[in-house]
Amino acid sequence: MRIATAAYPITWLNSWDEYEQKLDHWVADAADHGAEFLVFPEYASMELSSLAGEERAAKMETALSSVSDVFDRICETYKNLAKRYGVHILSGSAPVWDDGRYVNRLGVFDPSGAYILQDKQIMTRFEREEWCVEHGNPVNVIETDLGRFGILICYDSEFPKLGRALKDVDVLLVPSCTEAMHGYWRVRIGAMARALENQCVSVMSSLLSNEARFNGVDEATGTGGVFGPPDRGFPADGVMALGEIGAPGWTYCDIDLDAIKAVRKDGVVLNRTHWSEQDMRDLSVPVVTVSDESS
Repeated sequence: MRIATAAYPITWLNSWDEYEQKLDHWVADAADHGAEFLVFPEYASMELSSLAGEERAAKMETALSSVSDVFDRICETYKNLAKRYGVHILSGSAPVWDDGRYVNRLGVFDPSGAYILQDKQIMTRFEREEWCVEHGNPVNVIETDLGRFGILICYDSEFPKLGRALKDVDVLLVPSCTEAMHGYWRVRIGAMARALENQCVSVMSSLLSNEARFNGVDEATGTGGVFGPPDRGFPADGVMALGEIGAPGWTYCDIDLDAIKAVRKDGVVLNRTHWSEQDMRDLSVPVVTVSDESS
């Protein structure tokens, strides 16, 4: 399958029609390049706070609520685009008010119009301390006509146990929103580590922003990237495709599911198979001191 992963710039919008036209242009472009699965980044839907006006977009509470209020409409837009262009889409995530708290939510939309929603699991300090966003529904193994997918939203990718819960997926989707290069590299290293451990492919998308009028997403950088295990059938450094940092656009990569099956069965190393051998070795680790007597 051909994956398209975005370095997506949020922009100040003047109307809902402008938003739909923007997404239509992005999806049409990827479909024209043969992409079958399109990956938008974390918090891409925050650009819709601009429709509430500058004063509301600049304040945390009103910025979040203005996007949450149109979440159903966001889903309808992505659903229609997936059907129109015959593609699968991971939508840009949005803050959604659910059962008395905000969660960070996105969806996987298939060409039939069906979709499943997924929430972020572990919040960054900014989400906890400033936006008061909390964890939502659990991770899922998502079965599609193209293969099995899992989602680790940005910071989630930095936690091995979440990655291990998705050990049976072919592709891990890692949509991100990172203010600075330190954050980009944290998520990228996490995505690459999860590809190594699970002997799968991970796909990272990035939000781009340089718009001071947005609350919380006024700065963002990164690029699209696709990573595999550095083993047979994959590049030596694990980098299958990589965009240019800060440059808007799609990064494309053709993914061979047979190569994933082969490396899991007969790789030079078998990280996924040997994972359980850690289980008793990480308990009751003694503290030892190197002394003259032991030399």
